Amino acid sequence: MPCWVKKIMGIGLSFGFVCAMTANGQTIEISGSPFDTQGAPLPDYIHPLHEKVIIVDPAQNVWAAYQPNGKMVRWGIATAGATRCQGKNTSCRTTVGAFRIYSLGNQYCMSRTYPSPGGGAAMPYCMYFNEGEALHGATNIQFSNISHGCVRIHIADAKWLRYQFVEKPQASNHFQGTKIIIKKY
Repeated sequence: MPCWVKKIMGIGLSFGFVCAMTANGQTIEISGSPFDTQGAPLPDYIHPLHEKVIIVDPAQNVWAAYQPNGKMVRWGIATAGATRCQGKNTSCRTTVGAFRIYSLGNQYCMSRTYPSPGGGAAMPYCMYFNEGEALHGATNIQFSNISHGCVRIHIADAKWLRYQFVEKPQASNHFQGTKIIIKKY
């Protein structure tokens, strides 16, 4: 378990987390994301990219949103793609690299693929960045990578990103949506 997870599970839950242990010992975040960026597992500032950027770090199971000046404005838990898809002998890892968000959905966004066959899994406030991979809200957020390739975050965080932070491709941004960087596992 990462040290920042232990820290938030300590006496002073100053970041708004409520954590629980499942029967098998897995730690699950069940409520809230930190709105205070102090003590975040990602840097408070990054080298300015002169545009908004979302960074997802599957190795630490976190995401962060940065302003064009490089200042972090929000962060939370991220559940990325699993090393092996459940029931398949293939990888479900989220593709590593830099992408642009090209499509935005609302609270009714759904998967066209999962569960198989035919899809139907809820993906509230989906933000597609690489073919079928999206950043989206979910209720099953864990300190592990268990998704089918998407990046799951709290529904409240996905809604905030979707409506308060992310820009869709449009003339004002030269038809390039908000940048999202998926770091190495």
